[in-house]
Amino acid sequence: MASAKTNAMRLLDSAGISYNQYSYDHSDGFIDGVSVAKKTGMPPEKVFKTLVAKGASGAYYVFIIPVAKELNLKAAAKAVGEKSIEMIKASDLSKITGYVRGGCSPVGMKKTYRTVIDNSCEALSTIVVSAGKLGLQIELKPADLIRAVPCEVAVVTAEHGHKKGACFD
Repeated sequence: MASAKTNAMRLLDSAGISYNQYSYDHSDGFIDGVSVAKKTGMPPEKVFKTLVAKGASGAYYVFIIPVAKELNLKAAAKAVGEKSIEMIKASDLSKITGYVRGGCSPVGMKKTYRTVIDNSCEALSTIVVSAGKLGLQIELKPADLIRAVPCEVAVVTAEHGHKKGACFD
């Protein structure tokens, strides 16, 4: 049974961008990105999570990174030209993006924020991101996501031992 289209899917459709849709059961409460990758049968390096941070200037930023990696806050701040950034509280996610934790898509947020995708996307033919609703994921070409959002490409993930970023997807 096909689910109803999400706002993210409608935006991709209107832009003529093709994607594959995957659904997964979230009733067990495991909605973190690595669990979602397992549930959809996708390799974790192909599944990307959407994180939202606030810069020292007060501006909000969106970072799209592989689910098994962590956001490097210094690299992320540098990528957007901020002195520093910090993750927003999960409780603020809906009011800032219009999406809920675990269902935060980089496509179709209620406002347009400067968005950066980790450069690891360049080695992949397709990536998977949230479709904007718990239990739904979409797979598309990185170039199509970059065109749809739009977003910049930069190194923003941490190697082991760096500060962790909060994970919302």
